[in-house]
Amino acid sequence: MISFAKGLTLFAVLLFLMIGLSYAQQRKSPLNKIMESVFDETDPFNGVVLIAKGGRVLVEESFGVRDFETGDKLKSSDIFELASVSKQFTAMVIIQLEAKGKLKFDDLVENYLSIPYKKITIRQLLNHTSGLPDYQAIMDAHWDKNKVADNNDIIAYLNQYAPPANFLPGEKYEYSNTGYVLLASIAEKASGRDFTTMLREMVFKKFRMNDTDLRTPDEKKSLSNLAYGHMKPSGETKYVKADSFPSSNYTIWLGQREGPGRISSTAHDLLKWDRALYDGRFFTPEMKREAFKPAVLNNGSLSQYGFGWELGEDDVLGKYVQHSGDNPGYKTEIVRYIDTDKTIILLCNNAHDRFERLLDALKKHIVSL
Repeated sequence: MISFAKGLTLFAVLLFLMIGLSYAQQRKSPLNKIMESVFDETDPFNGVVLIAKGGRVLVEESFGVRDFETGDKLKSSDIFELASVSKQFTAMVIIQLEAKGKLKFDDLVENYLSIPYKKITIRQLLNHTSGLPDYQAIMDAHWDKNKVADNNDIIAYLNQYAPPANFLPGEKYEYSNTGYVLLASIAEKASGRDFTTMLREMVFKKFRMNDTDLRTPDEKKSLSNLAYGHMKPSGETKYVKADSFPSSNYTIWLGQREGPGRISSTAHDLLKWDRALYDGRFFTPEMKREAFKPAVLNNGSLSQYGFGWELGEDDVLGKYVQHSGDNPGYKTEIVRYIDTDKTIILLCNNAHDRFERLLDALKKHIVSL
């Protein structure tokens, strides 16, 4: 039989443990505190956050659901559409082909493709200084959206409608999806090989990025772990799938384009990609110098965009390269602090309008890690 004193002692111990557990539950991780500071609880972030240093994962967490209709919980292993984060992979195919002697960065585009825009170099396509008009505007105005367009269709429409160039090649920086469509087609012309096949062999298979591919819309729908892109229709409060509006969702009727987007991947595969870019056998110092140097404009000034990467320097963390992606229902970002070997990977499938605020908060947080 337990004495009163012993019973009182046992009760005190249990009470202490319960209080301690309650306190531990109330304490929040730095990431949760950041989320609370950025997002309203009525409209939270939906996606994956991964932060690494030297390839070691320091922070990894998923938030929300992969499908608002089913309520299936999102996992950090789920696959997201990368949107324009894809451009760095297109650039890498071109870099690898240059290393193999299949092309040169300063070759003229007209040596490979028939287009109504002359004296543009491959380098100017890579760093967005070509002056090319927006192919999406041309296709949106003229393409039958009941059909799915590919690069050949896009190039045919550029020739058929031939809108004027925005400026002379090399005159200034202007972000151009058109340029990266042409890069994928140049890669095929220079190598005699299929662009998707080259992506798989040169990058994805080489680094065991098993969940990464350039997929058609039907291929993405067949995935069991696809994080569907969601958006709020104007005036609505609930999220719906972005592909609910096919005529206004260019990823559907431009679903066979190659070069500027369409790669889908996971946070972990993007971390493998991050590590690959430190592998001198794959990405040599010479390649790195070309890819991560500013563009020189005609007037001698510099534009801070390399080959598929925005360039910058942080006062504390040093040089970094980064890129964002934005498709209907998705926002994505990869930031690589190359001097201090720290990485932020941010994937969102509800295209939240506070995405940039979250990214800024994570950039501040990573300084202390």
